[in-house]
Amino acid sequence: MSQLQQLINDLCPNGVEWKQIKEVCKTITSGGTPKTTNQSFYGGDIPWLRTQEVDWCDVYETAVKISESGLQNSSAKWIPKNCVIVAMYGATAGKVAINKIPLTTNQACCNLEIDENIAYYRYVYHCLCREYVALKALGQGSQSNINAQIIKQYKIPVPPLAVQREIVRILDNFTELTAELTAELTAELTARKKQYEYYRDSLLSFPNLQGGAVTVPLSELAEFTYGYTDAAKETGDTRFIRITDISDDGCLNSQNAKYITLNDACKKYLLQEGDLLLARTGATYGKTLYFSGNEQAVYASFLIKITLDNKRILNRYYWHFSKSSLYWRQAEKLVSKGGQQQFNTSAVGRIQIPVPSLEVQRRLVHVLDHFDAICSDLKIGLPAEIEARQKQYAFYRDLLLTFAETGSIVGQSRAEQSRAEQSRAEQSRAELV
Repeated sequence: MSQLQQLINDLCPNGVEWKQIKEVCKTITSGGTPKTTNQSFYGGDIPWLRTQEVDWCDVYETAVKISESGLQNSSAKWIPKNCVIVAMYGATAGKVAINKIPLTTNQACCNLEIDENIAYYRYVYHCLCREYVALKALGQGSQSNINAQIIKQYKIPVPPLAVQREIVRILDNFTELTAELTAELTAELTARKKQYEYYRDSLLSFPNLQGGAVTVPLSELAEFTYGYTDAAKETGDTRFIRITDISDDGCLNSQNAKYITLNDACKKYLLQEGDLLLARTGATYGKTLYFSGNEQAVYASFLIKITLDNKRILNRYYWHFSKSSLYWRQAEKLVSKGGQQQFNTSAVGRIQIPVPSLEVQRRLVHVLDHFDAICSDLKIGLPAEIEARQKQYAFYRDLLLTFAETGSIVGQSRAEQSRAEQSRAEQSRAELV
């Protein structure tokens, strides 16, 4: 028998009492927002937490600092460290954080100072992480905004402190191991990317190229074609590639895909495998996509198709070059510096490219593709591994925080858990009315 099960058998064999959040708190406060019309309110040394920084985490510092006058001209108050902070509005509504330093928050945060004679703050934190779906179900509007009243009246199981302490110990071990693994994998990915970038820049530097390399402006090697103008839609028979669809590493983003319906007017903008697309405007200017050809696609008007003379330069070689420091140093000088950065064909055509023989290009592509594949595997594996650990944590959290009427720990299927969460949400709604 586990230590936790023994504690439950000894201390709460007949079940666990459920309490409203307000019953386990010393104080419950909401933050405040200084008047944004007066910038003197900002730039001080008072940490001010916003809802977008609340994401199932410990908060050691905040992105924004306000001044003493900013604090005085808002309803925000200092809160002590180790409060449980619940985001109430926006995309992070219902998510939870713990502040590891005293700080202030904006008005969209509900700050719970836990009475540790009743509950441990980390126990309440883990409980509310588990109740995210049910809390969101009580919200209103497109982003399911919640309010302090909903949070105050929300009920959680509150076993004896010894049971809470053991649950917190187990779950904190999971979160610490996940954090350590994430740090290790992120460090590995960063090291591999730096290694890839070093070898790429070294291999593509003119003095190191062999086979009679010459430096040639892109205008002598390519033709440029601007993309098709249409409204992107959620459905259609053809992927509509936009500038935002190019990732930082020059690949096609799979998320948030948009579509159009193919017609005679846009057929000439259909892409073939290996085609190159350049983002010509805005924050993504200069990024180059190597199209893999996995789906039928048309490119949008803020993109330029680069059609190379493949008797002189390979598409894949150019794509690797477009990610190099040599390319970006030139692009940053050539792009227009107006309100919306523009990288038109005149500027692009002036990019100087080292062009060795096709055989040398093929060898370079082989080496750089190998490095790129390693980085891609790590980039795919990192989120997958983190997600697996998060699911493992969520499974044990739900298992440990689900108390049967007998006081035993029981598991729930996905369907049972969903029904239980919906039932809790409906019960809480009825109590709030």
